Amino acid sequence: MKIQVVGPGCIKCLVTEKRVITACQELGLAADISHVSDWRQFAKLGVRMTPAVVVDGKVVISGRVPTVDELKELLSKLSR
Repeated sequence: MKIQVVGPGCIKCLVTEKRVITACQELGLAADISHVSDWRQFAKLGVRMTPAVVVDGKVVISGRVPTVDELKELLSKLSR
């Protein structure tokens, strides 16, 4: 599973990235997690608002900071 946290590097983006990492650790999910901060890549990924979470090329969260529990629920569904 490839997870991209998309955002310019603001505090909300950094919190989102930490929560994604925490959710993956708590689920025992092996994922390739990266942070995309190049604004030119945002549109290519289909992101209109940041922070955003992109899983395997699909925008699953955009414009807000998700909770760890929300991420765990989402990622567990997507990893099946």
